[in-house]
Amino acid sequence: MTGDGKFTAACVQHCATNNLEANISILLDLIDQAVDQGADLVCLPEACDYLSNEEDGMAAYAQPKETHIAFARLTEHAKAHGIWLLIGSLTMQDESGSIVNRSLMVNTQGLVTSWYDKIHMFDACLPGLKASQESKIYRPGAEAKLDELPWGTIGLSICYDLRFPHLYRQLAKGGATMLSIPAAFTRPTGEALWLVLLRSRAIENGCFVFAPAQWGNHYGDRFSYGHSLIIDPWGRILADAGDGDGIATADIDMKGVSDARAAISSLSHDREFELCQLPNK
Repeated sequence: MTGDGKFTAACVQHCATNNLEANISILLDLIDQAVDQGADLVCLPEACDYLSNEEDGMAAYAQPKETHIAFARLTEHAKAHGIWLLIGSLTMQDESGSIVNRSLMVNTQGLVTSWYDKIHMFDACLPGLKASQESKIYRPGAEAKLDELPWGTIGLSICYDLRFPHLYRQLAKGGATMLSIPAAFTRPTGEALWLVLLRSRAIENGCFVFAPAQWGNHYGDRFSYGHSLIIDPWGRILADAGDGDGIATADIDMKGVSDARAAISSLSHDREFELCQLPNK
C-alpha cells in the first residue's frame, strides 16, 4: 500500500446460495487469493453472504450487526490481512429492526468506516422469470454515502442503483473519485445493460468504478450475469472476471481521475434549466 495514489484493487466474483457456511468459506478463500495478488482494496458482490428464493427465508436470515455471522467473519478477515474490504452487501437488520440491503466499508483494523442501505428496490417482471419484489423484503435507504479511503473518496451504491445516474452525479459532485457498484445482476439484464451502464457511470463522472458481481445459478431459474469489472475514468475496462468464481484485479493510479477531469471538466459544466411542457392540443 502506498501513499501516492497508487494501489491494487480486486473485485471478487462468486455464486451465493442459501448455504451460509459454504458462501463464507468461498468468500474467505477468494479474499485470500486477492491478497496473494497484492490487493489493498478487496470488493465483494451484493448479497455475497446469502441468497434464497423464499422471501420469508431472507427475512428470517437477517440479523443485526452484533449477531451477524457473515459480518463478523468478513471483518475479522479484513483485519487479519490488513486490507480495506468493501462488503458489497449483507441482508441485515438495521437499528430499528427493519431489514435492509446494506453495503459496508471496512478498514484495515476490521472496523466499519461507513455503510450504505440500497436506495432503489429492484421491483421488476422480466419475461420468463419470477417477478422480483425487493420492496417486499427490504426497507429502502434514504441517504447517499461517501467514504474516505487512503487513495481518495469513494461513493457507495448497490446493483439496481446503477440505473439512476443522478445518484452518481451527486456522489461525484460531493467529492467521489471512485464508485463502488456491487451487484447480483440477472443474466438477461446483465447481457443487455451491465457493461454499457458501468462504462457510462465511469465516463460521465470521471471516476474509477469497482463492480464486483455474482454469477451463476443461485436457485431455480435465478441466474446472475457475472463479469465483475474494474473500469477507469475514460470507460476503459481494466479487469473482467468473466464467468465462474474468481477475481478481477487491477493496479489503480488515481492520477487518472485528475487527468480525465482536466481534459473534459463536465462536472463543472452542469447548468440549471427548465423543462418546457408541450402546449395543449
